[in-house]
Amino acid sequence: MREINRRGLLGAGLGAAAALTMTGCGSLGSSDGGRPETEKGGNGGKATPGNGGGPPEKHVRLIGDGSTADTGKQPNQPAAPVPLEPGQTPPQFVIFSWDGAGEVGNGLFPRFLELAQEHDAAMTFFLSGLYVLPESKKSLYRPPNNPRGASDIGYLTDDHVKQTLKYVRQAWLDGHEIGTHFNGHFCGGSGSVGDWTPAQWRSEIDQAVSFVTEWRTNTGWKDVDPLPFDYRKELVGGRTPCLLGQDNLLPTAKQLGWRYDASSPGGSQMWPEKRQGVWDLPLQGIPFPGHTFEVLSMDYNILANQSRNSTKGMPSRYPGWRTQATEAYVAGFERAYGTNRAPFYIGNHFEEWNGGIYMDAVEDALKHIAGKPDVRLVSFRQFVDWLDAQDPAVLAKLRSLQVGQAPEGGWNAFFKQA
Repeated sequence: MREINRRGLLGAGLGAAAALTMTGCGSLGSSDGGRPETEKGGNGGKATPGNGGGPPEKHVRLIGDGSTADTGKQPNQPAAPVPLEPGQTPPQFVIFSWDGAGEVGNGLFPRFLELAQEHDAAMTFFLSGLYVLPESKKSLYRPPNNPRGASDIGYLTDDHVKQTLKYVRQAWLDGHEIGTHFNGHFCGGSGSVGDWTPAQWRSEIDQAVSFVTEWRTNTGWKDVDPLPFDYRKELVGGRTPCLLGQDNLLPTAKQLGWRYDASSPGGSQMWPEKRQGVWDLPLQGIPFPGHTFEVLSMDYNILANQSRNSTKGMPSRYPGWRTQATEAYVAGFERAYGTNRAPFYIGNHFEEWNGGIYMDAVEDALKHIAGKPDVRLVSFRQFVDWLDAQDPAVLAKLRSLQVGQAPEGGWNAFFKQA
């Protein structure tokens, strides 16, 4: 895996010291603190961690070659969103997302599915299409501006492809969102995704969808259950490799009917707006304990500032780095929670970098956040459902609050001024 490109400052107003704003890297391998209500069908659709997440006991309509299936409405979803009432305090939305979403035998995918169940949290899993394509069939992949079959993140073993299918299946049944991290994760050179045209992004997306919807044909496996969703309908957003190429992706995303994109680097903790008709949900600059600059809200970006891109830094420093990473996430959450209530996005990878401290940090942060009043741990899709249910004038008013700015006179007075 190639290291990720180095950028400069996160943006204006973030201090004179230049943070190492490393962009995301592909994985190798309600007010009650969660969703306010759930809808369960058949056996409830609640998969037990590790059981493979079989479809609920209801009608199943196989799609195409049987790689995917229409099993009806997704289980474990929140109640339909409603507009904020006059003077009502906005919920504090927190979205945990995972780039790549492949299971490579380290147990991280099921670990966080179980953690999500324990805290009634929904997450977004940005699945890399190549993670369900056997390496023996890599010639099927034709990446724009790169050799046929090339990939900067490599291919999974057949067993790990099966494990990935198992946990993606369970994730959807548990109520999580399955987005896309596209395919080959090209971040540098002449083949970088940063230089792709809208048409090339369309090719990449079409291929990612085909790998997910035709894995049975590509693998020949007949004893593996289908994914219990229609991916062409499920897919409404993604995050690009290294947070590159959003400008040319957006026209294609809009054409495909995508509802959001999470690819923009260096965002701020403010309420979002649309770009080209698509909700722009960027990783955000958050306080970085011990420094005057901020760091992007993603595990790899924190790593880049701690161990200078080394994923096997000095073990003696792991405890301090874990604490610093946890405190960065918590500081970002508390700043929004206590002021403008801007949604908080945390990006992750199923990786054991620097002894796995970033996985521990995100778990620590989730446990700190879950259960607090007005907090909703949701997926990106669930969040944009809520956004789309709001009065545009209310959202515009929320966007007027800057980072760390509380509404003067409280929320009731703030909305009366709208």
